Amino acid sequence: MHGPGVGNDVCVAEVRVWAEGLAEIDALIGHRFARSEPRKHAVEYVQGLLSGEERKNSWTLSERAGDRLPDGMQRLLSTADWDPDAVRDDVRDYAVGHLADPSGVLILDETGFLKKGTRSAGVARQYSGTAGRVENCQIGVFLTYATAAGRTLIDRELYLPKAWTDDRDRCAQAGIPAEREFATKPELAIAMLERAVAAGVPARWVTGDAVYGQVHRLRARCEELGLSYVLATSVNQRVITVDGAELRADEAIAGLPAQAWRTRSAGDGAKGARLYDWARTPVRGVNWPTAVYWLLARRSRTDPEDLAYYLCHCPARTTLTELVTAAGTRWAIEETSQTAKGQTGLDHYQVRQYAGWYRHITLSMLAHTFLTVTRSKRGPETRRRQRVDRTERPRDPTAALPPDLDVSTRSRPRPRTLPVAPPPSTQSPTMPLPSPRTPALNATVVLERVCLMFGDLMGDAG
Repeated sequence: MHGPGVGNDVCVAEVRVWAEGLAEIDALIGHRFARSEPRKHAVEYVQGLLSGEERKNSWTLSERAGDRLPDGMQRLLSTADWDPDAVRDDVRDYAVGHLADPSGVLILDETGFLKKGTRSAGVARQYSGTAGRVENCQIGVFLTYATAAGRTLIDRELYLPKAWTDDRDRCAQAGIPAEREFATKPELAIAMLERAVAAGVPARWVTGDAVYGQVHRLRARCEELGLSYVLATSVNQRVITVDGAELRADEAIAGLPAQAWRTRSAGDGAKGARLYDWARTPVRGVNWPTAVYWLLARRSRTDPEDLAYYLCHCPARTTLTELVTAAGTRWAIEETSQTAKGQTGLDHYQVRQYAGWYRHITLSMLAHTFLTVTRSKRGPETRRRQRVDRTERPRDPTAALPPDLDVSTRSRPRPRTLPVAPPPSTQSPTMPLPSPRTPALNATVVLERVCLMFGDLMGDAG
């Protein structure tokens, strides 16, 4: 179901396509800036996020753009006149314009941003799934759009704990608007789903972990929005069977016969197909019996005690395989978050203000979406050929050589013994090897070339 993530396998022929894509980004968001200076800095900021810089913050990106001081980039994230929500809408429309699929999946998840101190908007000691423990961090709730063509972030909200929203003076110091009140993570997720549907994002499914799946209001809102869902839930989730019995999720699944279980792949992982045993049983929901609801279970094939549970709502003829595919798509957001942090600097910001968080995160989302769209333009056939090239390359390096290049067909002269020069009388300093003239072609090198070409294209346009 979900398409490829952002990779490093980029060919030289695509460099100019990438440069033209950056020109497209300038045209996409340029009208959001009333003045030329912040517009220029916004494009340079996105270029920097796409670069190979180890840390991508105002200082490093300013230096990369040729600025002696970071003032321009800092103004871009703080006081410059532009609306990050409007740019967010542009990012979403850009993604949908290239990745749209009626069977698309909207994935809900949150990620943590570790922080020091207490002044960054929303920072608190709270559980971070990124760290796997309670840490001093900010929590961002994200909406990812996944289709066969690719997957990328299309919306975001900063979670503000009650300790923040109950302290309006502290909120004012962090630039949090007076109208921003406390909202749970599921409530933030509902707002993002509503925006996606209102904008016409083509999608069939919603998926997410138990933080969202356990919330009745979120599931009901998905139905109202016309979205099917496969949402994770807890082992002690109470369900009502079609016979009217109220049971825990594990109890309802434990009563299924052995033949109810089927082995299905939840999608490909790093080690191949993620195979699990799956079973489902019908349950009641808000609009039962006119609507169809299932309790879905996933069981490890190596540890039968390792089970996970999902609440599902879908059309009547939906197969088990379709539910499994939707459930498996949720794991795509983990890679999406990792690539956004690792390749487009999602967590590299050094801002404390509320507006600064939204501005940096939105520009990072734009950079990630650009990479995803660029890869999608290569098409599935191109990606398939590259996989074949990597997996079906002959083991014998001479097997594919014509006779005139095959070393086994050449005459082999006897090697001659050459005299060895005597060592120097004094120790000479070791000299470093010169750097190769042509660097290895990887994503970083390509992006550097792209940015140079982008400058040429903008100059031609001027």
